[in-house]
Amino acid sequence: MQEVLKHNPLGGNLFCFRGKRGNLLKVIWHDGQGACLFTKRLELGRFIWPTVEGGAVTVSSAQLSYLLSGIDWRNPQETWRPARVG
Repeated sequence: MQEVLKHNPLGGNLFCFRGKRGNLLKVIWHDGQGACLFTKRLELGRFIWPTVEGGAVTVSSAQLSYLLSGIDWRNPQETWRPARVG
């Protein structure tokens, strides 16, 4: 990962990867003890992904929050909200 993305995987960075269909997101980071993996799958819609040039994109914490919520971070509006939970 370090050679491809040109970032230190132990330096506190978050690495986000989107699935082929766009509805799955994986976030990998190192918490000082080991690697952590967070995954999220959207029931409807797709994760809005930034244009990637050069292998890596830097996003702000606000943009990451929108991304994880399934909100278009370029135009922050909720795209879909579940009617029921459970």
